[in-house]
Amino acid sequence: MRETPKRALSGLIYVILLTTATLYSSDSFYLFFGLLMVLCVFEFCKLIHLKPEIPVLLSIALYSMNIWQPQSDLNIFVLLIATLIVSFGLLKTLFENKTLAPKKPAKYLITIGYIILPFILIGEIARMGIEFSTDLIICVFVIIWANDSMAYLIGKKFGRRKLFERVSPKKTIEGFLGGLAGALLAGGLLSVYFIDKSIPEMLIFSLITSIFGTFGDLIESKFKRNANVKDSGKIMPGHGGMLDRLDSVIFAVPFIVLYIQILSYVS
Repeated sequence: MRETPKRALSGLIYVILLTTATLYSSDSFYLFFGLLMVLCVFEFCKLIHLKPEIPVLLSIALYSMNIWQPQSDLNIFVLLIATLIVSFGLLKTLFENKTLAPKKPAKYLITIGYIILPFILIGEIARMGIEFSTDLIICVFVIIWANDSMAYLIGKKFGRRKLFERVSPKKTIEGFLGGLAGALLAGGLLSVYFIDKSIPEMLIFSLITSIFGTFGDLIESKFKRNANVKDSGKIMPGHGGMLDRLDSVIFAVPFIVLYIQILSYVS
């Protein structure tokens, strides 16, 4: 099968599975994202040369505990702060012109803060309203898809100036701005036709998702560059690994949760 049809088919299957599992029931949502988390943990452990058994078991234990015992506002706040500390640490290393070579204890901490806790926070987003709802989760993915699609199209057509050449040589400033425009457009349309949020709220939501999603993509690219691999895995033909598909989402999630928390306090 040629690369483009293969990529389109695997991408379509992924979108169908994700939307179906997310919208069908809370059980299917938690089961599906739990599976995605385990795959991402396994792939990330390969990138940083860490044996996956303990991180995978730890991820399953923490994720399962969170499903069975919903977190209090204080616990969510602690989880959010812990995730943000790791996120800012990774942002710092992104701008440092050196390879990522964390020692073994740091590898465990990064795996928890970079992969596991964001998946737990995804589950908490669905429980932040009066009733369980995955509408905001769907919005995150739609905005990321719109951002990535427009970034690719605009970057391919008009891209001239490199965004972060030493980490991701193909990304351009023009592509980034095109992706940002696509994300904002998607957020505005979601506000009008899909979710009960004002247009200004969704535009800020889209801005946060687009910017930090791009950072997430760049951070994973640096991990892959350090590991000297093109993709994090091969589970999706034409796309690479599951972490390649979710790097933007998992890095943007803590900043999205922070924004939602701020909105809840000021409204």
